[in-house]
Amino acid sequence: MRSYRIKRILLVLLLVCVQPALAAETVVTKEAQPNAEDPAIEARLINLAEDLRCLVCQNESLAGSHAELAEDLRREIREQMKAGKNDGEVVDYLTERYGDFVLYRPPFKPVTWLLWLGPVLFLGMGGVAWYMTLRHRRVTGNVPVDEKRLATAAQLLEEDQ
Repeated sequence: MRSYRIKRILLVLLLVCVQPALAAETVVTKEAQPNAEDPAIEARLINLAEDLRCLVCQNESLAGSHAELAEDLRREIREQMKAGKNDGEVVDYLTERYGDFVLYRPPFKPVTWLLWLGPVLFLGMGGVAWYMTLRHRRVTGNVPVDEKRLATAAQLLEEDQ
């Protein structure tokens, strides 16, 4: 009876360990394949795509993303480069179509002032709050205590014991 239990436990453990490996085989990964038709265009594409944000992933560059939209955008960039457009024209096309969000480093203009100046503003507000706290401590730290309050505090401490 005991050996039956041990065999059953070992079988369950084996199934638990083997199941992820079997499931991993069925998952098909879709890697971004470089197009080797023109190595110069591919080098330009990779260099440019590192500075562009994937619109689906939002945390990855266009070069590192495996999303279908990223593949479409890379194909579109490749076609524009084959048509003779320079990197600036390609970036202008993408920002016209998708806005400044596609850029990892958006331009400094009124719409993005808060984005660029926000950290400086928060640092300044933190500095002002720190200064006000120190000033308040300095002012309240030198308040004289009258004898009546000291006597009341000593009396309360004696009653506690």
